[in-house]
Amino acid sequence: MIDTIIFDLGGVLIDWNPMYVFNEIFAGNEARKDYFFQNICTHDWNEQQDAGRSLQDATDELLAKHPEWETEIRAYYGRWEEMLGGPIHGTVDILKKIKTADTHRLYALTNWSAETFPVALELYDFLQWFEGIVVSGVERTRKPFPEFYQILLDRYGVAPKRSVFIDDNYRNVEAAEKLGIQGIHFQSAGQLEKALAEKGILS
Repeated sequence: MIDTIIFDLGGVLIDWNPMYVFNEIFAGNEARKDYFFQNICTHDWNEQQDAGRSLQDATDELLAKHPEWETEIRAYYGRWEEMLGGPIHGTVDILKKIKTADTHRLYALTNWSAETFPVALELYDFLQWFEGIVVSGVERTRKPFPEFYQILLDRYGVAPKRSVFIDDNYRNVEAAEKLGIQGIHFQSAGQLEKALAEKGILS
C-alpha cells in the first residue's frame, strides 16, 4: 500500500529553463549559445551549485577561466529569476487533488541551490502543501546520489516500498528505484495522472 508521494520540483511542478534568458542574449546565434552551455556554464558546473557550492564561488571560477564571457556568465545568476516560467499547472492540479484527498503524505526532493530556493518558496504557494522539502543545496549532496534520498527517508520516516518518487530525469528515477522506491519518469501531466491512477493513488 503506497502511503507517500515524493515529487521533484523543477521540470515537474515548476518550469525552469535558462533559455528564457539566453535565447534573448544570444539573439539567434545558436552556435555561440551551444558553445556557451557545452563549454562554460555546463550542466556539471550547475550541479555543483545544486550540491551546495556558493553562487559567488561558481561565478568567480568561470570569470577567472573565461573573462571574455563575463556578460553571459554574470547573467546566469544575475537574471536567474527570469528563467522561472511559472507553475506547470497540470501537475500542480494533480498535487492539489492528492493534497485535498488527504490520503497520502507529500514530500519534495529537489536539486536546487540553497541560495535561490527561497525565491521559489516566495513565488509558489503550492510548495507549502508538502509536509517536508529536502533541498540539495542545503544538504550539500544531490540526486542521483543515494545518500540524498536517504536523508528524506530517514528524516520523515518514509518506507521506500510504500512510496512513489516522480522526476523528469530518468537517471534520478533509476537511483530511487535502486533504494526500493517506486519510480515514475515524468513526461507530462496527463501521463503522470494515468500512472498514479494505475497505482490506485488517483481515481
